[in-house]
Amino acid sequence: MLQLQKITKFFADREIFAGINWHIRPTDRIGLCGENGAGKSTLLKLLAGQVEADGGTMQSAKGTTFGYLPQDGLEHHGRSLFAEVHSALGDLIEMEQQLRGLEQKIAVEHLSEELDRYAELQHLFEERGGYQMEAEVGRVLGGLGFDTADFTKSCETFSGGWQMRIALAKLLLQRPNLLLLDEPTNHLDLPARDWLEDYLLAYPYAVVLVSHDRFFLDKVVTRIVEIWNGDLTEYPGNYTKYIKARDERVAALKEAKRQQDEEIGRIEAFISRFRYQANKASQVQSRVKQVEKIDRISLPPERKKIAFTFPLPPKGGRMALELKQASQHYGELKVLQQVDVQIEQGERVALVGPNGAGKSTLMRLLSGVEPPVSGERKEGHNLHLAYFAQDQAAALIPTRNVFDELCAEAPVPMVPKLRNILGAFLFSGDDIEKPVRVLSGGERNRLALAKLLLRPANLLLLDEPTNHLDLQSKQVLLDSLKKYSGTIVFVSHDRYFVDKLASRVLEVGAGKVASYPGNYEDFLLAKQKLGDLSHSSQRVEQRQKFPEEGQPIEKETRLLAHADRKEQKRREQKRQRELAEVETRIEALEAGLAELEQRMADPDLYQNPELWRQVSKEHEAQKEELDQAFLQWEDLQESA
Repeated sequence: MLQLQKITKFFADREIFAGINWHIRPTDRIGLCGENGAGKSTLLKLLAGQVEADGGTMQSAKGTTFGYLPQDGLEHHGRSLFAEVHSALGDLIEMEQQLRGLEQKIAVEHLSEELDRYAELQHLFEERGGYQMEAEVGRVLGGLGFDTADFTKSCETFSGGWQMRIALAKLLLQRPNLLLLDEPTNHLDLPARDWLEDYLLAYPYAVVLVSHDRFFLDKVVTRIVEIWNGDLTEYPGNYTKYIKARDERVAALKEAKRQQDEEIGRIEAFISRFRYQANKASQVQSRVKQVEKIDRISLPPERKKIAFTFPLPPKGGRMALELKQASQHYGELKVLQQVDVQIEQGERVALVGPNGAGKSTLMRLLSGVEPPVSGERKEGHNLHLAYFAQDQAAALIPTRNVFDELCAEAPVPMVPKLRNILGAFLFSGDDIEKPVRVLSGGERNRLALAKLLLRPANLLLLDEPTNHLDLQSKQVLLDSLKKYSGTIVFVSHDRYFVDKLASRVLEVGAGKVASYPGNYEDFLLAKQKLGDLSHSSQRVEQRQKFPEEGQPIEKETRLLAHADRKEQKRREQKRQRELAEVETRIEALEAGLAELEQRMADPDLYQNPELWRQVSKEHEAQKEELDQAFLQWEDLQESA
């Protein structure tokens, strides 16, 4: 379908692509991965014809159409939402106009050639879905989160995130042969992401995309292409398989490089030793040429990661925080109506719902930033709360540098630790002197997250903490939160992050809040059982139906879900107990072996053959027992 041959691309004096070769097949699902600045967005722009290569050729099959969605910067104006998105179907609209013109001609003249042309055109129009145009526009807009009431609104009334949804809707309706998507989920909430996943799974043509959403990559792509050091490396499978395969490849490269370095060292030592001996001149020259011909192995850079641990939280009461019959209105807009929310100590609660449903409003009520217009907010015993707002990075002072911004709110005992905290969030060396105003979105978010570590808290309220973080940084944040022993309430549009962290889901919408035990997967299953989500294989052919927000779960479904979670928790507790027992046994066996080996190192032992055989036999038995213990430990780890 599309072939790149020896493509080169430079930015100033930096080589982005060093003669890359690549082939995209007609139904490929490809995810582009690599460090920030490696060239992922540049490659998409090159494929879309937005930038030109400095060398090489790009060949595409005849009739190939391209559709490109950038990360941001698109705006639409001058038409209603429906008219703007409908305009993407230009070919069908033109065909429809031709049919109307032929109908008028036929009505007057009844010419047979017009009748034949009309029948042919009508068949083509029907075949390409012309009679379902309006329905398809409505389906795509609905899937991406627009209400029918939005259809008549002018495009100018929509914010930047919704503008990108408009652009995505138009692109999907055009159905290009090669769909190029740069961070398509950036501006989508979880329901819209779920819909887009299913849409792309059923998409009949090739898709190449960049995304920092691990679940999205795992579900949609079947091939990962990693960009590094000006070259492309392909890995079959989704993102999870790529991570494993990449680690194995890097380990193999390290070993190969070690062997190569040893070989080069031996050759260079020979050259240095015999360089000035005439009788060895030919051998020296041979080895010099041999070294020059060696293709040196390059290792991918070690990936920098955020590495931090939340401070030990103060001990609190069983109930961390509670809202009773709380309401919040903004003028005529009634966002929340008499909601009851209880957050218990140690819970990991995810707030979900479409954009604009009231998730951030609920977070502000829980944090105490806004008082409810009616109802009550009640704090638990010894509550120490830390709140990360959705726009927390905007609260940073642009004129301060990174260090001063962190120092400004640090308690005196924390000041000596500030450089370590900044280092954990990838601010090192001259980075800490950077003014806040020049930081990227990801850097600002990391700095705002670092401020959470300044004071111990037993309740973290996190509103979209994963925004602007790359996949590796998200993973380390997730690992740190899983180890945190306090209580967490969070909003995230990253499905993998929610699935791995949440122990309960609160669905926010239509002024109400409904509670579901378990993670996001459990939440979707509960909705399916209630008949609110279609479970058929044709799910992509209809918009997901979300019921009236706050609709209570049937008692039986609640009990089943609770029983499932309880059984999972019981199994996990049992696994942890067994792990602890095995680890204790391993520790004792290793200590015993060390003692036996110390005895076996004593020369006097060998003067007594009988005692030596006894100690040797005991050592062999303990070593075998230790091997068995390690096998049991590995089995328990893999069963997690």
